[in-house]
Amino acid sequence: MKRLVIKIGYLILTLCGLTLQALAQSGRGKISGKVIDAVNGAPVDYATISIYKPGNTSPFNGISADIKGNFVVDNIPDGTYKVTVDFLGYQRANIDNVIVKGGNSSLGVIKLSATQTALKDVKITASAPVVENKIDKMVYNTANDLTAQGGVALDVLKKVPQISVDIDGNVELQGNSAIRFLINGKPSSIFGASLADALQSIPASQIKSIEVITSPGAKYDASGTGGIINIILKDNKVQGINGSVNVSAGTRLENSSVNLNIRKNNFGAGLFFSGNEQLNTRTYTSNNRHSYNNTRDTVTTLLQDGYGGFKRQGYESGLNFQWDITKYDNVTATVGLDHLSNNGDAMTNQQQQMLSPGGTLFNNLSSLRNSISNMGSTATDWSLNYKKTFKKEGRELDLLYTSSYGTHNSFASQQQNYLTGGYPSQGTISNNPGHDRQTQISLDYTEPVNDNFSLETGAKLTLESLSNNVITDTLLNNGGYINNVSQTYGFNYSRKIYAAYLSGSFKLFHFFDGKAGLRYERTVTSADFAGTNIPGYNTFAPSFVLSHKLDKSQSIKIAYSYRIERPDYGDLNPFYNISDPHNISTGNPLLRPEIGHNYELGYSKSFTDGSNLMASAFNRYNTDDIQAFSTFYPSLYIGGTDYSNVTLTQRYNIGSQTGVGLNLFGSIPAGKFIFRSNVQLGERTNRTPGLASVTGFGYRVNLNASYQFPADLMAELFGNYNSSQKNLQGTRPAFGFYNIALRKQFMNKKASIGFTAANPFAQYVNQVTTTHGASFDQANLRRVPYRSFGITLSYKFGKLEFKKEKDDHTNDQQVLPPDNGN
Repeated sequence: MKRLVIKIGYLILTLCGLTLQALAQSGRGKISGKVIDAVNGAPVDYATISIYKPGNTSPFNGISADIKGNFVVDNIPDGTYKVTVDFLGYQRANIDNVIVKGGNSSLGVIKLSATQTALKDVKITASAPVVENKIDKMVYNTANDLTAQGGVALDVLKKVPQISVDIDGNVELQGNSAIRFLINGKPSSIFGASLADALQSIPASQIKSIEVITSPGAKYDASGTGGIINIILKDNKVQGINGSVNVSAGTRLENSSVNLNIRKNNFGAGLFFSGNEQLNTRTYTSNNRHSYNNTRDTVTTLLQDGYGGFKRQGYESGLNFQWDITKYDNVTATVGLDHLSNNGDAMTNQQQQMLSPGGTLFNNLSSLRNSISNMGSTATDWSLNYKKTFKKEGRELDLLYTSSYGTHNSFASQQQNYLTGGYPSQGTISNNPGHDRQTQISLDYTEPVNDNFSLETGAKLTLESLSNNVITDTLLNNGGYINNVSQTYGFNYSRKIYAAYLSGSFKLFHFFDGKAGLRYERTVTSADFAGTNIPGYNTFAPSFVLSHKLDKSQSIKIAYSYRIERPDYGDLNPFYNISDPHNISTGNPLLRPEIGHNYELGYSKSFTDGSNLMASAFNRYNTDDIQAFSTFYPSLYIGGTDYSNVTLTQRYNIGSQTGVGLNLFGSIPAGKFIFRSNVQLGERTNRTPGLASVTGFGYRVNLNASYQFPADLMAELFGNYNSSQKNLQGTRPAFGFYNIALRKQFMNKKASIGFTAANPFAQYVNQVTTTHGASFDQANLRRVPYRSFGITLSYKFGKLEFKKEKDDHTNDQQVLPPDNGN
């Protein structure tokens, strides 16, 4: 902890030095404006703004417009420039003689007109920066992410600042795994069955960007003590018919995706389908456990050695419609179908010995266990969104209905045959079908009071229900199976959340830009599982963020948010997974919500050569912290059956957890070479009544280098290392990997071919996990196959030929003349 405080103190001194240096600079300004469609007045989000010095053919600075079409390019030296605005399917807008002189040069509203030429004639001269730092979130754009091509969402997340991913697909944000995942800003029940499997069913080729919201405002649900990760899928608002095809084949992973977009005048539709498969892999495992009885006069050792095969499949599909009814009224409807499944089988040799402390052997039992496990989940998501804007800029009404229905099924079977001792074979078969339903209705309203203050308010109703049935059969001596009534039961759980919020965005003393708000949520929960009685509770969740521009190139911000983590389907499900009778896991219907207090201090600086630096220090404090806890039982009675020598893992509300850390991100362009790096280090302390406090230090480092060769050839190298870290009962394993990628574009950049390699010189990644309890010590080694090679083909197609029809409201739109600083 002392080392970490020293490091953070050193960072603060460094930032102070940079601040003093920045305050001494002068003679810089900014260029701002808003980009809209010339016909319907809709914002052209993510349009590319490029700034040229006089006589130059390459831009020296630029940015992408935000989702409302607004843009601000900071840190522009005083002078006269040319500005261009581009977006696929629109004619370029050229604005000459833009004068910057120590202030804001506003270009006003810039109208883009649709092009009627073929797609091959459209050229994009600049791209969005890989990482964008906004007042309330950070955005990672995936357009030039080569090493993730042919991969899945988890491969993209491994490169996002502040996020760490282990080899099993477990995700942490600033060291916290309690994350609220959204797709296009909406929840999906597909995340409830298995988050890691869900994130591996989304191909990287479908992802437009990743939004990381570490301190969510009052408008967001209070759920997720770690924050929110929003996965934005690709869309297209270009007139005409166009689309893309992506196909990847590899030694470990295969996937493909197809996108089709149609838009004519004020109506548009989009369709996509993607699927992937992780080919069957074999992981070798070794487990060594020493356990003791209460009097410590015997020691029992359990040695398990074997292998397990694993295969994963998934697909995603979606259909969306957009209709601009009028200039001010828009309706969007979406429907999606997602499916994921995995299949595993394992064979394990087991040797159990009971000895005296002096080493005298009392008992020696050998056995062979064969097990099978399958999991499948399908989710249907749909939404209907009505958005109304007004003549008054910034006034907006938003009504949204979303619903998600998921079906889940888990299957596990195991049979243990004893090679010594003369015991009969033991075995079980368990099925766990279930349903998960989420419905949300929300109404949001934004009112700009004046140039310095904007008010947001809204209400939301969330309905959640899940149910499952556990059916367990036990092996008989004659080889048949009989239903185990004591392990066959049903579980129904429902939750209603009533929410309202009030939030304001403001400028304070011409010094701060800020957002502050309060969210109220009333949670009512019921469950019909025996012994479960969950009282309702109220949540008041304040939040604020203050930002100050030190100059045109750098800013600082401070933020706080109050968060809760409600237990989900997997946490609550009381189903016992007995695929390994010596290592059993189950959910806990009695879990309470986890409470989190999140503090963050951030700093960002951009340089004239395109380099940028971002730093954030954070503190997380959780109470009623939800953690997995393992307990050893010499004999465990479950539903009429005694299981011997068992480690039972279950989630509990365990005391409190404090996390403090630092995240640094930097990007440096050098001609055709771009170098990026992210470093995250932190310390986590768990305090549990009746147990000693546990503090663990961990860090994550990644390096990314890319180079643009002639003839549209690009190469990239990416490496990542997550350190081991002490946790409540042991240590989590370290994880390191590196990727190499190449991409060649041709056919006027409509097509590309790529090659990727992951850990090409090492077939396996070794993972060592230790677990300790009052009466046991356990070490587990897994040799996970990770080396892979892949090839990716991409093709964009379509023509932009449809003609625009005259908009009834064209006369209402006025082009504001550029403000050249005169």
